[in-house]
Amino acid sequence: MSEQSDTVAAEQKGSIPAGPNMVSPPSDRFAAALRGFGPPGVLAIVLILGGNVLFVPLSAFLVLIWVRLSRTPWREIGYARPQNWLVSILTGITVGVLFKLVMKAVVMPLLDAPPINPAYHFLAGNTAALPAMLYLILVGAGFGEETLYRGWMFERLGKLLGQSTVAKAAIVLMTSTWFALAHYAFQGMPGVEQAFIVGLVFGAIFAARGSLFMLMIAHASFDLTALALIFWDVEATVAHLIFE
Repeated sequence: MSEQSDTVAAEQKGSIPAGPNMVSPPSDRFAAALRGFGPPGVLAIVLILGGNVLFVPLSAFLVLIWVRLSRTPWREIGYARPQNWLVSILTGITVGVLFKLVMKAVVMPLLDAPPINPAYHFLAGNTAALPAMLYLILVGAGFGEETLYRGWMFERLGKLLGQSTVAKAAIVLMTSTWFALAHYAFQGMPGVEQAFIVGLVFGAIFAARGSLFMLMIAHASFDLTALALIFWDVEATVAHLIFE
């Protein structure tokens, strides 16, 4: 049998593609539609953005489902294996703790924020509230917010705006603004100001590195440090370390 006959026979058995004009399977077309910005892609965006209205972090879980169904490579939303897990963990903890202390002692006082966070002061000495807060910090913020606001939003906006330096700067600014506004309802303007700065810093790191794992650790460490300051009622002390 000739080579051409072998190829035809293999095509008929389905072991190789039948040629450039073959019709894509429905699953491939559905995945491509989810990655695009037609009706299926827009509907997916709306569902993901609305997920947290039901519970946190549903939006992040929906992102993971979208990644699987759309056959988007995990690395495109920042789910890339660190070169060194231990270094990434230690770096994330260090960045998160120091970042929060600098925000509390230097940045927020310069923005005339109150030394005590009124939205969360109920946590001072409140051991009964710790389990729920730990869930919100570790799952809702560390995993959920980083997956949504950095990983997924950077992927979607990157597909629209491109990967140039200007485009990445615009994406950092847009995602930081969205992230900040999401904190207004419960934390008011001080929460918006802090979240915007956090979004800028974490967004810039993600734009440069393209990996979420260290940022998840840093975000959780940032919020755990904030929780510790509130729980032990030392917010005002730290806020007045430099500025009286």
